[in-house]
Amino acid sequence: MNAAPELSLEDRQALQDVMQRYAAAVDDRDLTAYAELFTEDVGVHGFADDVIEGRDAWVAFVTRALERFGATQHLLAPQLARATAAGAHCRTDFQATHELADRPERLFVLWACYETDLVRTPNGWRIHRHELVRRAERTW
Repeated sequence: MNAAPELSLEDRQALQDVMQRYAAAVDDRDLTAYAELFTEDVGVHGFADDVIEGRDAWVAFVTRALERFGATQHLLAPQLARATAAGAHCRTDFQATHELADRPERLFVLWACYETDLVRTPNGWRIHRHELVRRAERTW
């Protein structure tokens, strides 16, 4: 069995940059930049009851979900990345704080991690499979 090649330092930095751009685009509400981070056929798990298939469907879902919130801040921990036969897999632990749009004095905080498969494209690394793994959440 052939082992997947090791990731270079440049690849590791590029993968981290994808996830940092992911968080910044959500917090800045730049859904055009956000959409560019995904393959057209991305599969997204854990955000809804069913898998969300395709970049357009995912960005539409995120656009609707963000309407519930005012300001948001996604703080990402250092990433664990490894090469796979298809590209790379990253685990990114995070804490996300969301101001409730209808009650800005209240906050929704989520502690979770992203389990993300990325593929190398001519335009750089792109997210091909993305999963939210919830740890805990609280509204106060």
